[in-house]
Amino acid sequence: MGKQNYVEDYEEKKPGIVREVLGFFVYVAIVIGITYLIITFVGQRTYVSGSSMENTLSHGDNLIVDKITYRFSSPKRFDIIVFPFRYEDNVYYIKRIIALPGETIQIRDGEIYIDGEILYESYGREVMKSAGLAADPVTLGEDEYFVLGDNRNDSTDSRDPNVSLIHRDEIIGRAWLRIWPLDEIGVLKHQ
Repeated sequence: MGKQNYVEDYEEKKPGIVREVLGFFVYVAIVIGITYLIITFVGQRTYVSGSSMENTLSHGDNLIVDKITYRFSSPKRFDIIVFPFRYEDNVYYIKRIIALPGETIQIRDGEIYIDGEILYESYGREVMKSAGLAADPVTLGEDEYFVLGDNRNDSTDSRDPNVSLIHRDEIIGRAWLRIWPLDEIGVLKHQ
């Protein structure tokens, strides 16, 4: 009689375990499916190559780019954006917006001037040695943005004629979340 109770108890518990394991796999599949949909339609995974955005971003960082925000609002000063390099397919740049449409930017003695006023910001890693295209005042058009890397002396950005001004329709999205390395996971600071 004791053996029969054990068999009955085992038979009653077996479907519960199977149901829990199956439920776990369904949960994991749903999480993976939602993640795939978000990355495909709302965000894009990208990685940082090079040191132009140090100390904010480092070589090898993996990011999720928010592709939906700029459908409803305009890019803001200090946003970190992703845009394609004009002269090479599948190469994307990650830079920080410094000047907005309609503004006039100039770089003198390593200082950034917006409409004649010094721009106070803490993102630049060091004093800029080269003003590039911004040595003389540059007035941005209605859909143009001036971008700089945070590592100003090791960045190819709007000061360089190969990058120059970025048009609104070139912006893929805003760097939003660092997902690698694991010890630095988190939302990126823009403002």
